[in-house]
Amino acid sequence: MKTSPSPASVAQHAFTVDTAGRGLVEITEPVRRVARASGMQAGVAHVFASHTSCSLLITENADPDVRADLERYFGRLVPDGDPLYAHDAEGPDDMPAHVRAALTAVSVAVPLTGADLALGTWQGIYL
Repeated sequence: MKTSPSPASVAQHAFTVDTAGRGLVEITEPVRRVARASGMQAGVAHVFASHTSCSLLITENADPDVRADLERYFGRLVPDGDPLYAHDAEGPDDMPAHVRAALTAVSVAVPLTGADLALGTWQGIYL
């Protein structure tokens, strides 16, 4: 039996996330709203952060201690004001923000099932 490929469906949407500076900001719900509004029942939501000093993570969203622990870990791993860095055009946290973004990811892919994000029970998307 020969089948023809079905036409590809793509939806694209951009949104802005206001932050108070460094920290993990959950963006699961805005991404979910965009996914649902796309009308797609199955596929992949590709989320991309177009900023040089931020990134995306999928991690636990039930216990706020997880976010606090991650923030402390990154603070220890890549401290502000480290004399190793020459780039500090926007302050002592400038280069550490770039390093943190390089260590994580500027995009994540989340499966869509039934027009919704197929995240695990305690997973959320964070900027």
